[in-house]
Amino acid sequence: MIVIIFGVSGAGKTTIGKLLAHKLCLRFIEADDFQPTANVEKMRSGRPLTDEDRWPWLEHLHEEIKRSMDLGESAVLACSALKRAYRDRLRVNESVKFVFLRGDYSLVENQLRNRPHYFMDPNLLQSQFDDLEEPESHEHVLTVQLEGTPEEIVGEIKAKLRLAVKLG
Repeated sequence: MIVIIFGVSGAGKTTIGKLLAHKLCLRFIEADDFQPTANVEKMRSGRPLTDEDRWPWLEHLHEEIKRSMDLGESAVLACSALKRAYRDRLRVNESVKFVFLRGDYSLVENQLRNRPHYFMDPNLLQSQFDDLEEPESHEHVLTVQLEGTPEEIVGEIKAKLRLAVKLG
């Protein structure tokens, strides 16, 4: 199983994803590590990514998900996956579970401004919200409100997805 934690930049995908992976003894995958250098430079300069910028990155992530599944390896992936088409591309099969970290603009902006981020310009946050297509019921996505501590959010994710520590 692959659990994809998604949402806008600053929502806490990496924090929640790493904590969930740690609690479940799973590998953590940071989608930003797969970003092409040109995309990173574009974001650093304050320019939002386009669909054309994102598709090669999504293809790399798709292949990483397939590789993990082919090896029988479960993992937690932190990825923006802002649009339905992006999530569809990452949904390799029914073993891919999506968790949407939902928060309002002011809460996410505050989180983004109060943490160091190596390339995301906080001024790009509005473009993230503009691109965001919140999941619809037919997508079978767990939506978690950004209320509470990371530990509480991870506890909610574990309970609702019925996840337990992987043994062996």
